[in-house]
Amino acid sequence: MNAMTSSNLKSAFGGESMAHMRYLAWGEFAKKERFPNVGNLFIATAYAEQVHAHNHFRELKDQVGDADVTAGAGFGLTTTSENLQGAINGEKHEVEQMYPAFMAVAELQGEKGSLRSFKYAIEAEKTHITLFSAAKAAVDSGVDYDQDTVHVCNVCGHTLAGDLTDSCPVCKVGVNMFKTFATEAVCAEA
Repeated sequence: MNAMTSSNLKSAFGGESMAHMRYLAWGEFAKKERFPNVGNLFIATAYAEQVHAHNHFRELKDQVGDADVTAGAGFGLTTTSENLQGAINGEKHEVEQMYPAFMAVAELQGEKGSLRSFKYAIEAEKTHITLFSAAKAAVDSGVDYDQDTVHVCNVCGHTLAGDLTDSCPVCKVGVNMFKTFATEAVCAEA
């Protein structure tokens, strides 16, 4: 594997891993602030970030040994609204800056697997911006996000709220390849 693509994969792995943990923390905090659906959205999105990290890690299968990893990350635990804004900002950075640059390098270097991993991630990150923006609008108006069920593709991390009816629009796997996250109150009723 080309050194620059390898470095980009390691950075993306680090960033997705940190987003995974950050979203778990923000999800638990949202629940404590009485926004259980926002909490569920954060926890589902954390899983999507884990899928991306695993995809990047698998592409690095032949890169054995230790490495210092530079990855951008937001920190802090403030209000649910501010945490959602932090998530939106991070996702926008990935969509507008990080992944387009990483994809261009991977394409130039003929790293097809890495390019696929980056493409899967960027497409999911676009949906995360939309979902987090809707959740922030709800929280800012004093109510919980109106979606209590979120689905994440186990292959590419594509994320959607509400009903799951079609195959994944990104990687084309069937609905049986999605993991469903439901707000605890919904689980208790089922």
